[in-house]
Amino acid sequence: MPGESFRFIHASDFHLEKPLGDMDELPPPLKEQMALAPHQAMDAVFEAALSNNIDFLLLTGDLINPSAAGPYGINRLLAQFEKLNQAKKAVYWAAGTADDPQNWPEACAFPPNVTMFPRDRVTAVNVVRGGRPICRLVGRSSDGRSSLHVPGFQTESSEEFTIGVGHGDATTETLAESRFDFWCLGGRHNRLELADSDGIVAVFAGTPQGRSLKEAGPHGYSVIDVDADQNVRVSDMPCDLFRYENVKLDSADVANVGTIENLIGERIVRLQHDAGGRHLIIGWDIGIDNTDLMGRVGNSESLLDWVQREYGHGAPAAWSASLRIRPPQKYPKSWYDEDTILGDYLRIVADHRKGEAAAINLLPMTEEHPGLPTSTTNLLAEMPANTKQETLDQATLLGVELLRGGKPDWVNQS
Repeated sequence: MPGESFRFIHASDFHLEKPLGDMDELPPPLKEQMALAPHQAMDAVFEAALSNNIDFLLLTGDLINPSAAGPYGINRLLAQFEKLNQAKKAVYWAAGTADDPQNWPEACAFPPNVTMFPRDRVTAVNVVRGGRPICRLVGRSSDGRSSLHVPGFQTESSEEFTIGVGHGDATTETLAESRFDFWCLGGRHNRLELADSDGIVAVFAGTPQGRSLKEAGPHGYSVIDVDADQNVRVSDMPCDLFRYENVKLDSADVANVGTIENLIGERIVRLQHDAGGRHLIIGWDIGIDNTDLMGRVGNSESLLDWVQREYGHGAPAAWSASLRIRPPQKYPKSWYDEDTILGDYLRIVADHRKGEAAAINLLPMTEEHPGLPTSTTNLLAEMPANTKQETLDQATLLGVELLRGGKPDWVNQS
């Protein structure tokens, strides 16, 4: 039986109490803009709710930690709720862990258009338009679990299009147990759609504003349309002001362009085009497995300083937060076969690799340097396996450069 078509916005994980990361060395104007970015991204969600022909706004948790965000963050969120109240648009909110309903200040009352789902029970709400129900929301605020407890969402069956609303991790298989028509979820900062053979069954809207290189790519909210035949169309709407990007380059990329500077410049131009006028925060990972190109790449610190000066002060800016150059893990076979100190050195390194770099004990080496700070010796003793591997790679490169009579371009000399 055909139902009512409707449209709503789904957003989540505002985290108004959390600033953006990777901002220690940013130019002052960018720091000021980054401080406001989470609030402005939230504003964009509410502006879309006001300007679009939607039936309601659905929020799935971790919007704000009241004690950490303070009065400014709380008032800004409440002001946006009031704007929707004046426009007679309903807001449904399943809280997460940061915005636990138990921690919400009693003095900060919500406008009447805001419905927050309780954390101790599942609640079903019929969304009504013109006196007729258009869908049913079955929601619950987080009870502190990291994963969504789907069996706890069981309710009486209904002919209305039913949307599960919650905060926590889930899989397509676990959500199928509910037999709901769709799910809107929070708890992931990066957007994720879950689908089965019939199409999308759930959406994690993600945060409207990424905060680190671990949250790279576009961030925003979802506009969800359900037609009279209960077909669902999900549209991803970016609203971030700063966009984090991780860029990997390799020897082939460098060889094709000619110089690492030209290659980085080309990538930044492409990223800026895709970002649509947003500021960029970039992390570079450059892997060089061709020894002939080592000298053309240069020192990582010098290269980072250059790209920050060249591209980090524009409008919009493309600020490089990190730049890592990974040296080769293999060198020409002829070097290993040499009856020289270089050959001996590379053969010893190869033996260490076969025995796994994680087994290398660096702590005894500090005994030759009694003046080392305790923090340094502790760091060497507790170094993670992946860090030991990177240290071995860098040490190998340094030894190769010195034994071949060249300048150790990639190692910072004090």
